[in-house]
Amino acid sequence: MPKKAKDLTALEVARLRHPGEGGNALFAVGNVAGLLLQCTPSGARTWLLRTLIGTKRREIGLGGYPDVPLADAIRRARDAKEKIRNGVDPVEERKAARAALAAQQARGLTFSDAVDRYLAAKLDAFKNAKHRAQWRMTLETYAGPELGPMLVSDIAVQDILRALEPIWRTKTETASRLRGRIESVLAWATVAGHRVGDNPARWAGNLKEMLPAAAKVKGGDNQPAVQLDDAARWFAALLEREGVGSRALEFLALTACRSGEVRGATWDEIDLEKSLWIVPGARMKMEREHRVPLATGAVTLLKALPRLADNPLVFPAAKGGTLSDMTLSATMKRLHETNVKEGGVGFVDRASKRPAVPHGLRSTFRDWVSERTNFAGEMAETALAHKVSNAVEAAYRRGDMMEKRRQMMAAWADFLGGRTAKGKVLPFQGRR
Repeated sequence: MPKKAKDLTALEVARLRHPGEGGNALFAVGNVAGLLLQCTPSGARTWLLRTLIGTKRREIGLGGYPDVPLADAIRRARDAKEKIRNGVDPVEERKAARAALAAQQARGLTFSDAVDRYLAAKLDAFKNAKHRAQWRMTLETYAGPELGPMLVSDIAVQDILRALEPIWRTKTETASRLRGRIESVLAWATVAGHRVGDNPARWAGNLKEMLPAAAKVKGGDNQPAVQLDDAARWFAALLEREGVGSRALEFLALTACRSGEVRGATWDEIDLEKSLWIVPGARMKMEREHRVPLATGAVTLLKALPRLADNPLVFPAAKGGTLSDMTLSATMKRLHETNVKEGGVGFVDRASKRPAVPHGLRSTFRDWVSERTNFAGEMAETALAHKVSNAVEAAYRRGDMMEKRRQMMAAWADFLGGRTAKGKVLPFQGRR
């Protein structure tokens, strides 16, 4: 009958050391038959349980010492022996668990990784790197903190809500785009085999029941606009300012285009002889080519700009790259602050009383068309490159009313320049 090892105390175990000669040293610590502390020449110490499993002698690792103290080693040894008595091989069980974990990790995909792989798979769908960057920025900024580290297979409706709710009422348009982009990434993950079941970012019959419709809360997302009665005063102040940012903002005002379209404009998009700017669909929000008739003031502005031989941008940044959106915003902010310092009231939105921002100039233009002219509203919508909401109208309206819009943009430039009487309704000869 084998001799039973003495039950060592925690203090006695702590004093066990390698003798300094030979290979690994094994010390029986008692408490559980076959429980050993293995000491290596390098000073490392680990727990082993030497026992029979069926007809095979096995040594089962129970963890390192002192991370696993004596009491835990005893508990693990007893648990292992209980499994053996019940016909379970702890070694094979551990191998199977490791294999299952490895398989799960191979199938598992985090949302952040899914975004990367989705964008790579859809490379041809994104016409340029900027559009792809916008997708990534939106997802990383607003979805990343909540969804980024999660496995796509684990993402549920509640997780989507945590990402959307903080900005649903304050940045409604951004939140609506974010929802659609999350839905696209998760749809790809489902088809690629990384998740199953319904798409938790789907709107109809899903998030629609838990969030108010974007159209009902979008009013809070409106951008502060220059008031019509302040437009000429604002434009005159802008003309007095120097710098690329000021000229880009002037061009933005004259064309009623978006900041990104103006900042990304290249000389090969512009035909000065025809007074025409053609923005390719790859740079448009609606991904459709947009033709912009240029008023005389806009053409004069462009002709006065320097052209850099190695830079195609119309409004390049100081270091040669694309001008920052913050540059235009800062210019707008300084216009307001300077006017206030000079004793004026600045340039604030009529409803919110917040200082006007570049994107709000599009609202100023739209208000001008509606309130001060006889130009058709559909012309203004075309000038703003808005999507036609009526499907039938969209199907039949194939042209972009270029020559009619040319008259409208010339009248808008006159209005900004103070060359029309306040409140005067501009005639439009093209209407009957």
